[in-house]
Amino acid sequence: MSRFASAETAGISLASSSRSLLAVIAAASLAACAQSPVGRQKADLGTTTRQAVVERPHRVAALHPRPISRVRVPDSDAKQTASHGVASFYSDTETASGEKFDKNELTAAHPSLPFGTKLRVTDVSSGRFVTVRVNDRGPYVRGRVVDISPSAAEALGMVDKGVANVRLDVVR
Repeated sequence: MSRFASAETAGISLASSSRSLLAVIAAASLAACAQSPVGRQKADLGTTTRQAVVERPHRVAALHPRPISRVRVPDSDAKQTASHGVASFYSDTETASGEKFDKNELTAAHPSLPFGTKLRVTDVSSGRFVTVRVNDRGPYVRGRVVDISPSAAEALGMVDKGVANVRLDVVR
């Protein structure tokens, strides 16, 4: 083999070694990106504790817009109209207040009223009403002002419709 052929083979070997080294560095850079804090945060989401599940509605509520008409808690014991809007009913396993959801109780989910607040929910088309106790957060659907339990929905006669236009009155 001539000196020229030997030098050419060495040059090809150096070029292929350089490409291999560059490929290894690129792979190492991509592997480092996979270990970023964002990747770790996504991995941490899979392990939720009971406490995190209870607090989840509060974080979700921050992502969803509130109903246009805001509720004001009365300073006196006088009954006051809180808002008008659409109500729906729901079922869940646990409420934001920490108590277990019971479909047979007259309860409701409201985005801002304190837990324990009594609300009179009146179907404006039929005039039927039911008094419920706020024990959960929600609803998380735009345009809805309250979610009520299935038993409260049955009392209003809205089970077949699924939703109803209602007026909310704070009782206490």
